[in-house]
Amino acid sequence: MIRRMCRADISGAAELERQYFTVPWSEKQLLESLENPDYLFLVLEEEGKIAGYAGLVQAMDEGDVTNIVLAEPYRGRGLGKTLVKALLEAGQKRGIREFTLEVRVSNECAIHVYEKLGFVKEGVRRRFYEKPSEDAWIMWKRDGSGSLFH
Repeated sequence: MIRRMCRADISGAAELERQYFTVPWSEKQLLESLENPDYLFLVLEEEGKIAGYAGLVQAMDEGDVTNIVLAEPYRGRGLGKTLVKALLEAGQKRGIREFTLEVRVSNECAIHVYEKLGFVKEGVRRRFYEKPSEDAWIMWKRDGSGSLFH
């Protein structure tokens, strides 16, 4: 089940951050972002547990995807794509027409999902990631027609 994140989800989201990111967001950062109306977070709940979550921050009609994580046991079943698609659709309902994100250049699985959803590589941020230092692809999903999924 995919739903809006609530305060009760913060500790589960922070745990995913600690498990899967080398520079994780803290519970405080997640809570502050959740309480900011410019942010949108969705969680994927499986068997009463937070299996993953995704978030974005909105600036006018653009959405910057800030966080996407899916716990290892839930990968390989299309759930990541479903979660990202739900985030994009929820963003579109808020008036977002273009989405951007950064992804490690080595994260081929995520890049493949983003490309399937219409994201295109438009640049590189050198040494964007730490621990280990790595470049990031800057990817955009642009659509002037207002429809994300044709």
